[in-house]
Amino acid sequence: MNNLKEKASLTIKEVIEQRRSIKKFKKDNVPTELVLDLLNTAVWAPNHGLREPWRFILLKDEGRKVLADAILKKNEELRPKWEYVMNVPLHLVVVMKEDPRQKQWEENFAAVCTMVQNLQLAGWEQGIGMIWKTNPLIHDPNFREKVGVQQGEKIIGFLHIGYPDAIPNGKDRTPAEELLMIIDTDTAI
Repeated sequence: MNNLKEKASLTIKEVIEQRRSIKKFKKDNVPTELVLDLLNTAVWAPNHGLREPWRFILLKDEGRKVLADAILKKNEELRPKWEYVMNVPLHLVVVMKEDPRQKQWEENFAAVCTMVQNLQLAGWEQGIGMIWKTNPLIHDPNFREKVGVQQGEKIIGFLHIGYPDAIPNGKDRTPAEELLMIIDTDTAI
C-alpha cells in the first residue's frame, strides 16, 4: 500500500494490518502538540498495578544532534547514519523505570512495549510514520547522560518519527492457526 487510506475510515484492524515501519521521511515538521496527543493516547496501554513505567525524551530540531553526534562519536564511518538522523524530523527515546523484582521488571517491559505499539498505531491513524530502533547507544553511559536518562532507567528504544516519504509493502505473516496449540477437555491432562 503506497497511500494511507482516509484516516476517518480506517478500522482498528486496518490500522494494525496496514501500519509499516517507515525508514524514509518527508522533511515536514511534526508538531510537538501532535506527538503529545499521540502519547496521551498511547499511555492507555495495559500496565500492571497502573505503574505507568514509561518516560519519554523528545529530540527535535537541533536536539537531534545529540543522537547524531553520539552515533558519529562511536565511528566516523557511521556518517551516513548521522545524516539520516538529522533528516528525520523527530526522535523519541522511550525509557522504562526499572524494578529490581524480576516479575515486576518483566511486567513493566511488556507494558512499555504495548505502549510503544499503541503509539505507532495512533500515529499511523494520523498519517505519522515511525520505526522502532534499538542500537548499542541504549547502553552507552555518555549518551544516556546527555539525554537525561536517570539511574534505574532503561532505554527501551528510539522511535524515529515523521510523515512517510515512502511506505513499504507489507510482508506476509504466519497464520495464527499454524502457531496455536489448543488444550481443551479432550486434550487436558
